[in-house]
Amino acid sequence: MKQLLLASLMGSAIALATSAMAEGTDLQALEQAARAEGAVNSVGMPDSWANWKDTWADLNRLYGLKHQDTDKDEDGHWMLAYTGSIAFIVNKQLVKDIPRSWADLKTGTYKVSAGDVSTAAQAVNGVLAAAIAMGGNESNIQPALDFYGELAKQRRLSLANPTIQTLEKGEVEVGVVWDFNGLSYRDQIDPERFEVLIPSDGSVISGYSTIINKWAKNPNAAKLTREYILSDAGQINLAKGNARPIRAEHIDLPAEVQAKLLPQEQYAKVQPIEDAAAWEATSKALPRLWQEHVIINMN
Repeated sequence: MKQLLLASLMGSAIALATSAMAEGTDLQALEQAARAEGAVNSVGMPDSWANWKDTWADLNRLYGLKHQDTDKDEDGHWMLAYTGSIAFIVNKQLVKDIPRSWADLKTGTYKVSAGDVSTAAQAVNGVLAAAIAMGGNESNIQPALDFYGELAKQRRLSLANPTIQTLEKGEVEVGVVWDFNGLSYRDQIDPERFEVLIPSDGSVISGYSTIINKWAKNPNAAKLTREYILSDAGQINLAKGNARPIRAEHIDLPAEVQAKLLPQEQYAKVQPIEDAAAWEATSKALPRLWQEHVIINMN
């Protein structure tokens, strides 16, 4: 399960060091220092995720930086590059009455794939999204547990994880996923076969952050990489990978790229984590609560 940053912010990490750091420099000086280092190392930012491959290719073409991947708050410890909101992905071949809210899910007849809350941040946030839509919050997810428990009683809770493989095989009727995952799955399998949408009665939004490691060996390359990620070109690259860039409302996305994202109006009732401490405690208890209130009803 990806580590949660402040309980809800998933972090990508760019390696950075304090020695030889171009302190207080402008972009031109930073570029020169980065070129001298020649490489940038990252964690959790592979080519296939959010179209990072175009950003790494651009950095190599523009600045000569080679890239290798291993597996902003008020104090500047982190900043977000793009966001993810919990969405539904619906197989239109299996579901004729498209659910557009959690309330629709409750009264439907199709199976819902929520994922494994003991291992997947997506599944954990899916529970919080349901709770928010039903009047709960970070410290009160009982509405969501009751909701999923009722689905289990009706034999409508599917044990299939909503992955590209299970979706392609037709094993998922409705999946609870991050919006960028759902959009990516849809586009990779068949855009005509699936619909992705944000539930109209509420959801949760999380941010993916670049974290600078002050002990790595290529500090200026990392700083320049972050500058590029937050530039118009870098943000457009993320949008090409179906990720909603943090500056989405402040840049002009090409029409073909804008079409890869959901309309802004669908995010009207999406909210961020408001009590990180409470959510950290609740999410740690969630696997046990899930067993006690949901899985127990599947027999």
